[in-house]
Amino acid sequence: MPICPLCASDRTACYHRDARREYHQCQRCDLVFVPPAFRLGPEEERAVYDQHENSPDDAGYRQFLARLVAPLREKLAPGDRGLDFGAGPGPTLSVMFEEAGHPMAIYDPFYAPDACVLEGEYDFITATEVVEHLFEPGWELARLSGLLRPAGWLGLMTKRVTDREAFTRWHYILDPTHVAFFSEASFRWLADELGMTVEFPAADVVLLQKG
Repeated sequence: MPICPLCASDRTACYHRDARREYHQCQRCDLVFVPPAFRLGPEEERAVYDQHENSPDDAGYRQFLARLVAPLREKLAPGDRGLDFGAGPGPTLSVMFEEAGHPMAIYDPFYAPDACVLEGEYDFITATEVVEHLFEPGWELARLSGLLRPAGWLGLMTKRVTDREAFTRWHYILDPTHVAFFSEASFRWLADELGMTVEFPAADVVLLQKG
């Protein structure tokens, strides 16, 4: 069985199989994930992302991101500095926080690959529709936690696994770049592992606070 990319456990089992891929579930942290053999290569992955047409001028996209922005802003002090991790080809969430008075840095491995921003310290870090793309979510999320100042916030947006039957009919698994699917139990495991508290203000929003 493949190793879990979140907690590195070898206690994994086949969860679902369709015409394109296999999906395994970790018995330790509950993550459902796509084994490495079914992942896209960098060029194929970039080609999918290039089709995204997100923009700060898109009112609908802003409304979508507000599901994270609104509850996270309630936690922040004026002038708190943030990092938008996985900003994508049309950074928008960083613009929304800057409009609210929060200086922002952005990072994206394809579109804003300046790794220097991953050496700073931040009061909050956001990753919207990002964690489901990560090949090594355990390592990446631990790295982001390490960039937070004490009591800092990590705000994530990703749709969550509920049960096996729903998973088989879920549109989220049709995107070939989606390879890691978290449940509430996965995020609670992550919070315990990183010494953070966790809140679920919406069905696809997670807020974790550094201890």
